[in-house]
Amino acid sequence: MQAQNSELSFKGQSIFVGIDVHLKSWTVTILTESLFHKTFTQPASHLVLHNYLTKHFPQATYYSVYEAGFCGFMPHYRLRELGIKNIVINPADVPTTQKEHLQKDDPTDSRKLARSLRSQELTSIYIPQLSSLGDRTLVRLRASLVSDMVRYKQRIKSLLYFYGISFPEEFKKPHTHWSSRFMKWLRESVELAHETDRQSLQILVQQAEQQRRLLLEVTKKIKALSSSQKYEKNIKLLRTVPGIGLITAITLLTEIEDIGRFPNTDHFAGYIGLVPTRHSSGENTRVGEMTFRGQKRLRKHLIESSWVAARLDPALLKCFNQYTMRMEKNKAIVKIARKVLNRIYFVLKNQMEYVPSVVK
Repeated sequence: MQAQNSELSFKGQSIFVGIDVHLKSWTVTILTESLFHKTFTQPASHLVLHNYLTKHFPQATYYSVYEAGFCGFMPHYRLRELGIKNIVINPADVPTTQKEHLQKDDPTDSRKLARSLRSQELTSIYIPQLSSLGDRTLVRLRASLVSDMVRYKQRIKSLLYFYGISFPEEFKKPHTHWSSRFMKWLRESVELAHETDRQSLQILVQQAEQQRRLLLEVTKKIKALSSSQKYEKNIKLLRTVPGIGLITAITLLTEIEDIGRFPNTDHFAGYIGLVPTRHSSGENTRVGEMTFRGQKRLRKHLIESSWVAARLDPALLKCFNQYTMRMEKNKAIVKIARKVLNRIYFVLKNQMEYVPSVVK
């Protein structure tokens, strides 16, 4: 008598998983190649998902997707380690019907992710190497500390203005603020009527000084990182481009990681967000402002660097002067930023130093 075969195998079949990621739970939708299997909520664990898939669909090929967000790339790395072919996508790139847009919830989001994954409508964003995330985090931490430092300074000045405290003649110009002498004047020479007022000022000054020490410490670590074998050569190349300093260079390298992933400068500009919006219908084409999509951190650095580059590079200065004859300076500098971006792409792609142009 022939025995019943109780072994289950999905070998050669594909299973598609859409994951709506949250801090404490994941909402998961699973589709086979032709059928809907299940939508359910599970703990926020890659192991729980892997155990479910191997139990119900043994030996299958697993594909999964989730939207980029607060959790970063750690779920991606963990799922990949378990043999699940995961991708991470930009939430704005998920095909969505009007009904799904108006009736949005976690099960709906996970179902549309799984559906789009199965129909191959999704394109993964670039996933950096795990070893590069620490370098990027350190550089981003410095940017956060700088923003915090600006807020502390604004609070101190607001308190002085509130109580009608004028700056001494030696500190009238803004570039003299926040020096050691200025901080000493804040601690020792500012006179306020009440003790609580003086206490408030001293606490704000202490915060600013502590923030300055933290910022100095992080900056030293970034300088040490820039001297490492991983970054030293490319930083030297980037700094041959007028306007590109150490912080901008290391920020560029840690954010883009590999310039080879951009086939040309148009793709590079699109990633950073230095491309205009465009609306075309029939014979009418309208070009608008810069797109809201892009790497805002890098775009900010490039715009700031372009103001310096326009002064240092004769060719860029000439272009800037021509642009300002027909547009505002703030719009002209965006066009200069695109030219600086082209120079950055050239030196990294070709591993050659940039030679400034000469205007005859």
